[in-house]
Formats: sequence, structure tokens, C-alpha cells
Amino acid sequence: MSGETTDLRNPFKSSDEPSPEDPYGISKYEAEEGLKQIGAETGMEVVIIRPVLVYAPDVKANFLSLINLLRKRIPLPLGAINNKRSLVAIDNLVDLIVTCIDHPNAANETFLVSDDDDVSTTELLKRIGTAFGITRLLIPVPRWALTLPASIIGKKAVVDRLYGSLQVDIAYTKERLNWTPPVTMSQQLTKIAASFNSK
Repeated sequence: MSGETTDLRNPFKSSDEPSPEDPYGISKYEAEEGLKQIGAETGMEVVIIRPVLVYAPDVKANFLSLINLLRKRIPLPLGAINNKRSLVAIDNLVDLIVTCIDHPNAANETFLVSDDDDVSTTELLKRIGTAFGITRLLIPVPRWALTLPASIIGKKAVVDRLYGSLQVDIAYTKERLNWTPPVTMSQQLTKIAASFNSK
């Protein structure tokens, strides 16, 4: 993708010139270029799929932290975030991969993938709460009120991620492959909630 965020920018598209900004993004881009080179030299077909944040029943990291905070019924100062984030359910990512395996239009293409349902951090928390049957205690607090104390304790990057936008436009993926995400965000979150409840 063209960078790490889409704050004040349009969603990333498959045709955008990549411009990774951190070592992780750079390594992924270099891997893509290496595969393209191998394909050019051997005639092997290469399909590049660029997913956004993937969530699943065994979700980890920041997504899991949000779930755990909600499950503890802790009031969260995240009730007034108006960003936009693209996410992709693991079921949708797998379905696209399977589609690309034998689709005649997939060879040597680059596809972005998401649920095609962008949400703010606040809306995501509300949907997680609904899936888990939890009353959300989301307090509307302005960003500056969180940024200042977070900066003091060295956690400004956490606030930036919560408030930042990262959107992708999957119109090309849908058109080229005649594909639409088969699973909604609510359906995937319900599966995640069920997996937690079964533990």
C-alpha cells in the first residue's frame, strides 16, 4: 500500500505506488518485488493479496486488548472517534485466496482485501460489544485530552493508532474477480464471541 495511514487522504487502491514507511512494510514490499522477479524469469503466475488488519476467533494484539477491556466492563474514553478503518474477517480473506487460485483474471495481479465495511474505532467497539452482549461504556473524550497524558508516559503512538484512519478501496478486487466478501463484520464478530464463550 502507499503508506501506513490514510488520514486526510483517499483510501488506498491496488494501483497506488507502494511507499512503505517502516521495516515491516518495507520487508513485505521487497518480498512482493522478489516474487515478481521470479515470476518474470520463470513464467510462474504470481498473485499478490494485501490484507488490512485480519480478525478471527484467535485474534491477538490490539484487537484482543479492545475485546478484553470491553469484557471487563471498564468505561473507555473512546466514544467520540470519527476515523475510518478497513478490516478483513479471516473468512473473507480465505475466500478471496481460494477465489484467486483458479480465477482466470487473478494471474499477475495485485488485490486489496477488506470487509468492504469501514468503521470508526468507536463503531468497532460498539459492534464488538453487541456481539458479546456487553453494555458499552464509551465516554466521548476529545483526542487532545488523551494525547497529552499519553505523550507524557510515552504512549502517544497508541492514541494515534486508535484515532488514525487506514482505508482501502477494494472496488478493483470486486470487479476483476466478480467477488464480494461473503461474511459480514457482525457475523465474524459473533463467531469470535462464541469462541470466547466456549473457553
